[in-house]
Amino acid sequence: MSSPLSPHARNVALVVAATLFMQFLDGVIIVTALPRMAEDFGVGTLEMSLGVTIYMLAVAVCIPAAAWLSDRFGARRVFVVAIALFTLTSIACGLAQDLGQFAIARALQGASSSVLFPVGRVIVLRTAKKSEIVAAIGLTIWPALFAPVIGPALGGFITEFISWHWNFWINIPLGILGIALVLAIVPRDTEFADRPFDAPGFVLTAIALGCLLYGFDALVQGTLALWISLALIVAGFVVGAGAVTWLLRIAHPLVDLRTLRITSFAATDVKAGAILRTAINATPFLLPLMFQVAYGMDALSAGSLVVIYFFGNLAIKAVTTPTLRRFGFRSILIVNGVLAGISVALCGLLGPDTPYALTAAILFAAGATRSMQFTALATLAFADVDASQRSSATTISSMSQQLSMVFGVAIAAGCLNLSQMWRGAPALGVIDFQVAYLVMGLIVVVCALQFLTLHRDVGAEVSGHRRPQAAE
Repeated sequence: MSSPLSPHARNVALVVAATLFMQFLDGVIIVTALPRMAEDFGVGTLEMSLGVTIYMLAVAVCIPAAAWLSDRFGARRVFVVAIALFTLTSIACGLAQDLGQFAIARALQGASSSVLFPVGRVIVLRTAKKSEIVAAIGLTIWPALFAPVIGPALGGFITEFISWHWNFWINIPLGILGIALVLAIVPRDTEFADRPFDAPGFVLTAIALGCLLYGFDALVQGTLALWISLALIVAGFVVGAGAVTWLLRIAHPLVDLRTLRITSFAATDVKAGAILRTAINATPFLLPLMFQVAYGMDALSAGSLVVIYFFGNLAIKAVTTPTLRRFGFRSILIVNGVLAGISVALCGLLGPDTPYALTAAILFAAGATRSMQFTALATLAFADVDASQRSSATTISSMSQQLSMVFGVAIAAGCLNLSQMWRGAPALGVIDFQVAYLVMGLIVVVCALQFLTLHRDVGAEVSGHRRPQAAE
């Protein structure tokens, strides 16, 4: 049966979660500061998007090295060094005098940030027993849910009343505190693997991820010609195929793809789970756009409604663990997944004339089912992963989640554009958003039903779920 999270495992998970909060907050707090930064640098606001893009690319390029670094030097040591480098590069971002300096600082910041999530997961999995994984992983997910809620508002406040520089310098006390807590609470490294660095594997995976992410991002943002964006995407898939071939052939691959032979891991992070996560990730992109473009709401009104969606993400966390224990992973992934798909589709029916209570209920339900599904996916992914495969599993999981965020936005934007082109309309309308939400919701439902192929007791050792025995 599932046991409660031990004090030591809880403390380690909370330390990792606090550090990841710093990372996730940095990713969203900058957005509201870009116009003011553009003024100081003497460039256009759109040019400042380079700081966001180059950070994203640096994260994608360096993530594949996380597994090797963790195995070679120890997860705790790598985690501390990454926090220190992230803090130093945050100082450099705040000291930048022009766009060029800022871009270099952001690239270095992204590189240091890339290992925080996968290595932090390794630390949590190493500390928690199998029966504690649900609760431990659940604690590390809340930063990704909470940071988007307060990030834009906090960034706007700091930019308006203090200085945009402090959007980055806020990481100084957070980083110092994080290092102190890790050194004090996280156990010393005892697991090392002296294997050679797979340079060709690193180059191939870095190029593949970089091309795919930048290609899809440029396709959505329109920052490159259409043919260049498509060429990058094609190149990413081609090089990615080469990377997979290489990683499967050599004795000491950068990332051990044999982890994908684990049914529960492959289902949650590569197959149905990855596609489902991609579709759900489109919702936070579509909501504010629909409220402002299709329904003419101002930014404040649209933002207040989006907060309800993220509040649903947070509110459900308290009952996630007991719900998984009561019903098990398979039932939750199927039933909650179908409900998540329905709630995503229903978001397309919202409008300025929809009663506020109904709007809030649908947004809350969409956020709550999203959180439940993501927690179940993240936890089941590691249910059957043994100690020797943790580093590779967390790296593959991080790459999958990085791709799903960009792909989700790209697919949603593609649905909007295709619907608009089909109608021959000069601008986006309500129907275009309804089509996009319907497509996203349908994808989620279809993927959720794919979990019917999982064993009924999959992950039972982790969730603590036991089916009632039939009467003899």
